Amino acid sequence: MKKLHFFLASAFLCLMLVVPAGAADKDTIVSAIISTIQSMDPAKAYDDSSANKLYNIYDTLVAFKKTKTDEFEPRIATEIPTVANGGISKDGMTYTFKIRKGVKFHNGADLTPQDVVYSFKRNMITDAEGGPMALLLEPLTGIGNTRKDGKIIPGIFEKIDNSIEAKGDTVVFHLPKPFPPILGILTYTAGAILDKDWAIANGCWDGNIANAAKFNGPDTGKEPLHHITNGTNAYQLKKWEAGKEMILERFDDHWGKNAAFKTVRIKIIPEWSTRKMMFLNGDVNDMEIDAQYFAEMEKTKGIKLYKYPQLGVVCAMFTQKIEMTANPYVGSGKLDGKGIPSNFFADKNVRLAFAYAIDYKAIIKEVANGLGSIPANPIVDGLPYQKDTFHPQFDLAKVEEYLKKAHGGKLWKTGFKLTLLHNTGREIRRVAATMMAENISSLNPKFNIDVQAMDWGEYLTAIQQHRLPGFVVAWGADYPDPHNFVYPYLHSEGFYSKYIGYNNPEADKLIKMGIETASIDERRKIYYKLQDIWAEDIPGVTIIQKLGAKALSGHINGFNPNPMYQGTYTFYYQLY
Repeated sequence: MKKLHFFLASAFLCLMLVVPAGAADKDTIVSAIISTIQSMDPAKAYDDSSANKLYNIYDTLVAFKKTKTDEFEPRIATEIPTVANGGISKDGMTYTFKIRKGVKFHNGADLTPQDVVYSFKRNMITDAEGGPMALLLEPLTGIGNTRKDGKIIPGIFEKIDNSIEAKGDTVVFHLPKPFPPILGILTYTAGAILDKDWAIANGCWDGNIANAAKFNGPDTGKEPLHHITNGTNAYQLKKWEAGKEMILERFDDHWGKNAAFKTVRIKIIPEWSTRKMMFLNGDVNDMEIDAQYFAEMEKTKGIKLYKYPQLGVVCAMFTQKIEMTANPYVGSGKLDGKGIPSNFFADKNVRLAFAYAIDYKAIIKEVANGLGSIPANPIVDGLPYQKDTFHPQFDLAKVEEYLKKAHGGKLWKTGFKLTLLHNTGREIRRVAATMMAENISSLNPKFNIDVQAMDWGEYLTAIQQHRLPGFVVAWGADYPDPHNFVYPYLHSEGFYSKYIGYNNPEADKLIKMGIETASIDERRKIYYKLQDIWAEDIPGVTIIQKLGAKALSGHINGFNPNPMYQGTYTFYYQLY
């Protein structure tokens, strides 16, 4: 890991030009982001836009130390547990955290170890569909979900109940097996600390494990804390107008150093030219930048411009079992030239054809302005055990070859109609979807592929409903370990793999083995095999590993670019 951080540090670039710029109100930060905020419930929020806001409102036990991914700093915990200080047992299965005293929630209540225990149990019990709870469930219970095939897994709530307890001024985690990345996982907002009494009063789990099933898997948008918050961090939620703006206000009773800025206004502005103009006019002073626009911002005076490596990957995914009921993206729902059947992408020939239809090098050069690379598989550069494997390259002859083989030769003769989706404001994703559509349609007049953009919240919901035949998405690291990339893309219960209907028992077995062994040599062999499985099965295709980019007004200091976080992330309480 030390070698990794030398690379990340040397690759980081910050440009500061000379003339100060910024909004007129020096006590306010105005932040412009691309994607809408989905939920404020830590048991549901698993997208960058939502998680970043939670980071500023809620506290976790520990956090990554500024730009590091292998060093931590305490938050609600008072120290980082180690074997040497007695915080980690020698067998790696018990973690003890000393809980900070004198911490106030935004409603004025005092934080206690019991609040910490409740928060973890409540979030895991809730386990909202599409949420981040697999991150906690897997290390703390040995099972990555509370439900299988829509039914609650027997005994799962008892496992949750036994996984964590309060002992005096400490909180103790009991792991069924060693789980090396656990500290990195605890930095994520899935472990946000709630006020127990407040949460129960607002419809969350009542604290009785016998009633847990009643609070499991709430409908999307109806999770109890969807639009309300009560954390202990430096900012509290003042206003949220979904899809438009969120306003955060400084919490002056914060346990740590008070935030320098009184107010944070977060505006959702997907369109680049509008976002850029507002920034240049001083109406915005913290702006997310897609890589293709970095070069033009380098010419701007009076700003701080950051470019940094990211542990993330953009992929095109192919749904092998599409939900057909009232689905507008599948045409007739049959392979009759007017639509596609549910198993359209279950044929590997179709997946290969779509993979070969993307001009990856052109995306890197012309869209990302060279600020990125083409990863062979989801274990991207900067992660241990990365291996070069087969990756399709743009080749129309190959596209035609595989389409003629697909569905026993019927596809080429009959034709098809479908819609590919991407989310609004992400140019690389739009271009990749358009390339697939235009290149494939050019080969046969019977091929009809539409491309549509969709707001992020609606897009994510449609993915989780298995309604999108093909879609382009990204994955950013929750913690810096290859397990966090193979699980969502290759495990049958993984975040994307389960929504495309991908299920390879060998991959499931290897993923379990990989996270349960501490042997470097054994883990290498396992993750090498998993990368070979990705190359063989082609459940999706990797497109680009991007560099992160962000612009700040010249008078703002304190931004710490971390490869764990996408350009949408700003820890506002660090700025001054």
